[in-house]
Formats: sequence, C-alpha cells, structure tokens
Amino acid sequence: MNQLDALRQYTTVVADTGDFMQLGQFQPRDATTNPSLILKAVKKPEYQPLLRQTVQAHRGEPMDQLIDRLLVRFGCEILSIITGRVSTEVDARLSFDVRATVARAERLMALYQAAGIGRERVLIKIAATWEGIAAARELEQRGIHTNLTLLFSFGQALACGQAGVQLISPFVGRIYDWHKKAAGSAWVEAEHAGPNDPGVLSVRQIFNYYKRFGIRTEVMGASFRNVSQVLALAGCDLLTISPELLAQLAASQAPVARALDASAAQALDLPEQRLDEPAFRLALNQDAMATEKLAEGIRAFVADAIGLEQLLQAA
Repeated sequence: MNQLDALRQYTTVVADTGDFMQLGQFQPRDATTNPSLILKAVKKPEYQPLLRQTVQAHRGEPMDQLIDRLLVRFGCEILSIITGRVSTEVDARLSFDVRATVARAERLMALYQAAGIGRERVLIKIAATWEGIAAARELEQRGIHTNLTLLFSFGQALACGQAGVQLISPFVGRIYDWHKKAAGSAWVEAEHAGPNDPGVLSVRQIFNYYKRFGIRTEVMGASFRNVSQVLALAGCDLLTISPELLAQLAASQAPVARALDASAAQALDLPEQRLDEPAFRLALNQDAMATEKLAEGIRAFVADAIGLEQLLQAA
C-alpha cells in the first residue's frame, strides 16, 4: 500500500488545486480552490478555451459576476470528477464586510444550483476575520455551508467553532514559514520537523479542543510544504494537499501511522473557552504570526483576484 492509500485509512484526502485535469489520478473525495489556484490554472493553454467560453457567454456582465461565473465553471468541472465537495472562495476584498460576503456567497450558491449542483456539494470559502466568521454564521443558518480559510490561530478556530461553521482550514505551511523566518539562523530544522512543526502543533491543538468539547466543525489541515507535515496530521478529519505532494505520497511505500486520534482527545483535560468580539480581536492582535499571515494572505488573494479580472478583460 502506498502512503496516499494508507493515509486514506485515517483521513479524508482532499486535492488543493484548480487544475481539474490532474484530479482523476489521485481520486480525492473533495477539492479546494482559491483565487491563486484558479489564476494559475487559467494561465495554462489547456484552460484558455474555458476562459474564453465564459467571457463569450456572459459578455457585458459586471466583472464581479464574470469572476463568479468563472469560479463556478471550474467548480462544476471539478465536481464532475470527484464524488464529494468543492470549496469556492468569496472575493477577498470583502473580507471585512459581513453583508457583502453573505450576498456574494448566496450568488455563488445560486450559480451552482442553476448548474444543477446541490448545496451539499459546495463549501463557500471565507477568510477567518471576525466579519468573515459572522457572515459564515449567518450563511450556515441559511443552509449554505462554509469553509473558513486563512486560519492561523487557536482564537480564529475557537470563534469558528462557536459560529457553527461547517469546516475550517488551518494553514500549516504558512505558520511554518513565519516561524522559520523569525528564527533566522537559530532555526534548527530537525528540531521543528514532523510532530514538532509549529504548523502541525497548531492544527493538533485545534483538533484536540474540537474533539474534547464535541464541536462539530470539521478540521482540514491545509497549506503543506512537505510530506512530513501531511503525515504528522494523519487522523485529522481532512487534509487538503497539492497535486505535487499527492504524487509524492502515491510514490512512497513507507508506513503511515495515525497521529491524531479523536477518541484520545476526548479524554484530555482542557479548559473550555469562549471568545466575544473584543477578546477575539485582542487575541489576534497579540499573535504576531497570525496577524501578519492573515493580512498577507488577504493581500495575496486580492492581488490574484485582480489578476483574474485582467485575464477576463483581455479574453
């Protein structure tokens, strides 16, 4: 059994890509996209016809609607290959606007439903700002399930659990990147690998807390830099993995052991916590890594959304 198949014994494998032509070989249950992944895909020659078809079919519509149509077109193509759910992201420029986020999410879902896709097969991705979490709470109450992304701190995860969101995507690799850069020459890779990786430790803390207190929100580790990080979270509810790392897992026969265990977490002695808005904002402010990576992530997604708009204008 290769490592990818072994990992499936403990965890739902998700593909992190907009390049749906790669999906079949790895047979993930779900798939996740974001503006950066879609932009990367549409720059490839094989996806140019899809881009042009979207523009030609809806020429004259406002740019924000064209963007949503393109995202949903990719999502539908992905859903024709996988059996589970696709995550589609709301424009990151709305990350601090509750009402606009709710409206955009509802429009994305309406486009999916118009294409014959049921709500149960779509997760709307939203940045885990306070406003994003508030929007997700409202959407969940309306039957639209959400995936809270750009999540770097326990406080963000705690607020998401309180809001009853369907799924969170704590970012492993970007946490690792920040700590490695901050440590500089003092960083010793061997001391911070595998189960001691700072990103892995963050996801483990969230997973254990959720399972200890019966929080139903699914935990999906994301943003992996290497296979070691992936395997150190075997047993997490889901793991979304790039095609490059999926290929490495499929090529290895090394053993895979469960690293996270929901049953064991239920026996942990942990204090129960709650966060209101002031406490959330203070906790985020006090966490330099989470504050910086959240802001950086939103800026990057905004830039790539603008890049998508430029491609659509030129098509």
